[in-house]
Amino acid sequence: MSELDRWEARYAVPDYVFGTEPNAFLRAQASLLAPGQKALAVADGEGRNGVWLAEQGLEVTSIEFSKTAIEKAKALARLRGVAMTINRADIAQWPWPVESFDVIAAIFIQFAAPELRRKIFAGMKRAMKHGGLLLMQGYAPGQLAYNNGGPSNPDQLWSRELLESFFSDMSSLEIREHDDVLREGARHNGKSALIDLVARK
Repeated sequence: MSELDRWEARYAVPDYVFGTEPNAFLRAQASLLAPGQKALAVADGEGRNGVWLAEQGLEVTSIEFSKTAIEKAKALARLRGVAMTINRADIAQWPWPVESFDVIAAIFIQFAAPELRRKIFAGMKRAMKHGGLLLMQGYAPGQLAYNNGGPSNPDQLWSRELLESFFSDMSSLEIREHDDVLREGARHNGKSALIDLVARK
């Protein structure tokens, strides 16, 4: 089964796999956002995070490669009464624009092996405007012990050292490692080892 087929099968259920509410870490950063900002939601799945950003008054572009997920994202946006641009894209091939976004949100994008991850991280930095905000949350290595979500390959988990190695050139960088309880649909549920990043270009 190809990677695309795997995600299509995952999303081809009636419910929203990761729920319809935004990621709690992302929602906690609301005070850093301002209406009218241009935002990019990376690998936005069924749209819960992109829709929430649009509800905050941001001009949102969402990228996702699953057609099934995109249709669910469109339905969620209609339900919530917001508009956003959704681009169907393979993130491995997407042409990252130059200094185009005030905010980039990358929540649990840990499908990427190290080589692709480097490309995605470089693309996000390229796409941020000067002074732009980068918000990321992912699973830390301790997640392997919980075994309730996230990649089983330790190379796809994020450590402080890994994120510092990619983003130490940002003008500000805050990284927090913590254990917390996720309640994000059927796929992210229970006590989890998490790592958060808030950075400015």
